[in-house]
Amino acid sequence: MSTSSATVFKCADGRELHGTVFDVAPGTRRLGTVVIGCATAVKANYYHRYAAFLATNGFTAVTFDYRGIGESRDGSLRGQKVRWYNWGSLDIDSVLAWALEHSDGLPVNFVGHSFGGFGVGMAEHAAGLSRILTVGAQHAYWRDLTPRHQIGHLGRAAVMLPLVAVMGYFPAKRLRLMEDLPAGVALDWARSRKDFTTAATGSERESLRAHQAAVTAPILALAPNDDPYATIPAMKRAVSYTPNSASRVIHLLPADYGESKLGHFALFHSRHKDTFWEQSLHWLCSGSWIG
Repeated sequence: MSTSSATVFKCADGRELHGTVFDVAPGTRRLGTVVIGCATAVKANYYHRYAAFLATNGFTAVTFDYRGIGESRDGSLRGQKVRWYNWGSLDIDSVLAWALEHSDGLPVNFVGHSFGGFGVGMAEHAAGLSRILTVGAQHAYWRDLTPRHQIGHLGRAAVMLPLVAVMGYFPAKRLRLMEDLPAGVALDWARSRKDFTTAATGSERESLRAHQAAVTAPILALAPNDDPYATIPAMKRAVSYTPNSASRVIHLLPADYGESKLGHFALFHSRHKDTFWEQSLHWLCSGSWIG
């Protein structure tokens, strides 16, 4: 059995993030490390069962909450200046730096869900990764969605923007919509630019593009074909930001997993342990996708 321990990661700006390290069981050959990046408004513990699965199969697995989320919330969100850019360039980066430092020379891979799969490219230390697996990764550009979901996205944005202006953050819990969001993150989601780099300014944009260009790890971008956000255009747009990585974009069919629908979240449910989880493990080990 693998074991887990709470860990604190310190970011370059001094902010502390809370996470969990799942260690490979004694007697199991260690294959490397996998850092898991969360979707927006999702706590890290959603991925703990998947992380434990990876650790049981030889990968030290690391989960963490972004600043403003879950165990890394650190008080009221009012007045906290947090953007998606910070989650990538500071939060993901600090955890990757820790993983590379503790890798013992073994490969460090990344599994990113939704924003996590896009945000990894903003991290300077992503240049040291061996493989990147993304699930439903995109940055919510509304024109990439299907027509029905374009309307839904714009409708949610119309609710979100005035609430953020009044409250100083997005009170998702009150609306039963997962985790509360810092104002800047909520606005990044709601405004959904065609070119994400325009959300950063001046030197931030320069460093963002430099970090994305430095990523050379192969990227496998996956999503169910009924994921309302991760359409083929959305996933292709996401991988285009890391032009020096060989990438492959695949839509998965729910029927292949014994389901009538999968959507944006289901692949991390433990009922897919013997199917999708095993497929992802094979790719992390070999770089070969068996679909």
